[in-house]
Amino acid sequence: MTFAQTMIMAAVAALGLSLPVLAQDAAFQLPEQCATSSGSTEMAAGKMHGSSTEDGKQPGMDSDMTGMMGMGQMDMEAMPEHVRENMRRMMVSMPAMHQGMMQEDADVAFACAMIAHHQGAIDMSEVLLKYGKDEETRALAEGIIAAQAEEIGQMTAWLAEHAK
Repeated sequence: MTFAQTMIMAAVAALGLSLPVLAQDAAFQLPEQCATSSGSTEMAAGKMHGSSTEDGKQPGMDSDMTGMMGMGQMDMEAMPEHVRENMRRMMVSMPAMHQGMMQEDADVAFACAMIAHHQGAIDMSEVLLKYGKDEETRALAEGIIAAQAEEIGQMTAWLAEHAK
């Protein structure tokens, strides 16, 4: 087994052990390499084309994530439990995906954003496994969890080896 394969397997194993923790209410944390880009703060704070509100504020930056996603007027309590849980989890992974995309290096930005994106797919699949009843969709969700966890492990290992 090569060093890279060993690292990937170790990352997948570590991720597998951490998934129950990530699925809880704790904020999703990207790998440390995703927070080290010197330009990420400048880009995150910079004005994004077409993203300001009437008062000049940037949705998702100064306002609540629910406003950015067009959910400000929704009655969350009236929604089914699975919808509320999906929305709660999405409000954790969406900011992490945005943070990941702000990296100066395109390869690092891709890996960081995709880790958060894949975690969102895992979260949605876990909600389906909790509330869903159809065996076909449950099997699909289980496959998604396995595939996305493996890819998160690959990207985490790549970041550890290649990110500056």
